[in-house]
Amino acid sequence: MNTKMIRYILAKMLGVEAVLLLLPALVSFIYREFSGVFFLIPAGILGVVYLLLGMKKPENRTIYGKEGMIVVSSAWILWSLFGALPFSLSGSIPNYLDAFFETVSGFTTTGSSVLQDVEALPQGMLFWRSFTHWVGGMGVLVFVMVLTTLDKKNSMYLMRAEVPGPEKDKLVPKTMSTARILYGIYFGMTAVEVVLLLLGGMNLFDSLIFSFGTAGTGGFANYAASVGYFDSVYIDAVITVFMILFGVNFNLYFFLLMREFKPVWKNEELKAYIGIILTSALMITINISHLYTGPLKAFRYAVFQVASVITTTGYATADFVEWPMFSQNILLFLMMVGACASSTGGGMKVARFLMMLKCIKREIVQMVHPKAVRIIRMNGKKMDQDVLRVLNIYLMAYVLTLVGSVILVSIDNMDFGTTFSSVMATLNNIGPGIGMVGPNGNFADFSALSKLVFCCDMLAGRLEIFPFLMLFTASAWNRKF
Repeated sequence: MNTKMIRYILAKMLGVEAVLLLLPALVSFIYREFSGVFFLIPAGILGVVYLLLGMKKPENRTIYGKEGMIVVSSAWILWSLFGALPFSLSGSIPNYLDAFFETVSGFTTTGSSVLQDVEALPQGMLFWRSFTHWVGGMGVLVFVMVLTTLDKKNSMYLMRAEVPGPEKDKLVPKTMSTARILYGIYFGMTAVEVVLLLLGGMNLFDSLIFSFGTAGTGGFANYAASVGYFDSVYIDAVITVFMILFGVNFNLYFFLLMREFKPVWKNEELKAYIGIILTSALMITINISHLYTGPLKAFRYAVFQVASVITTTGYATADFVEWPMFSQNILLFLMMVGACASSTGGGMKVARFLMMLKCIKREIVQMVHPKAVRIIRMNGKKMDQDVLRVLNIYLMAYVLTLVGSVILVSIDNMDFGTTFSSVMATLNNIGPGIGMVGPNGNFADFSALSKLVFCCDMLAGRLEIFPFLMLFTASAWNRKF
């Protein structure tokens, strides 16, 4: 275990967070809010940590997969711990556990909230709350890698541990170049959305808030009614389109940038992703059409909620808890499926869902034809047995985490819909669930134990379970692999 290198990378990461905290401080000062001072305090503390521990590189700079997972998990926890301080120090969220919950929800792009009156927060706090979505969307360590320098080998282990999905495809030979290309695409798409929302009548502050939430597929808003506050067909359409776009595998955008259209056209996950969205939206439209003045209006609300849930963004234009149970169950299914691999969205990922279906199909065929040899392929490529093995282990870990969390949260004695969907919403980084945690509800009434469980679920879900569990495995700290 190279503890000195781990400490060095974490200190560097905290130094970057110190700089980021200056942005909401600036916003606070622009709006003449005294609360901006409370961003400078943790920024100063983090700056000192960086100067003491992050300036000098250790002689031994080698890290392995184990260190990479520990660094990534520790980074997300530390960023959340320090990122929660402005909320707590300013009194915007007086209870530190609630402030930590809100910050974890921000960085993991979950969007679950304990705030009962979000509009009462100062503008600087609202900016920081949503900005955490944008930073966490592509990963806090990927963000740090873009701004700092690490050697190729170390960067590779960090990116493997943080980028979501069953496969970590490399776009270019150098991982640092990959990170910068991804963030260039990410920044460009965010900027385009900001401009389009400005054209729709939003002011600059609102445009940034909702673009941060859409880009990171997070869902924090500065209005209690979320996107529904604007009641605009144009704004609904823009955010719907961009939620779907940010839920697409970013590798495909790189291929488009390089004018390589064939890998995009043949991508099975993309086809399934679009197909699931359209099919779900149409079924819900038919099911809820009697609740609205016409099928077009029903489709407007249906496709927005479908895009929001499958991409795990969590924005809302309607209270789907009031919809028929058929529509609610479709949305509950979409919570599990999630967006595409290597996107900013959470959930199980469409790629894993496809692989699971292919495995089931292969087993059925082999039962009928025992001597048949069936090869599982994705996008025309043979799937390695190691990938399928990891898929099975991930599914087992996912189910065990889900069941264990539901049992712990059930101590609060909420109704089943609230208990189950609250765990689903946090583990899959979605935000709202059904019941008391629906689009018009929040997580304020849960106990401290449940909130800690939700925080762990949000972190485990964003890091795809194993890097987070690594922190609590004794062998990870005393054995090389």
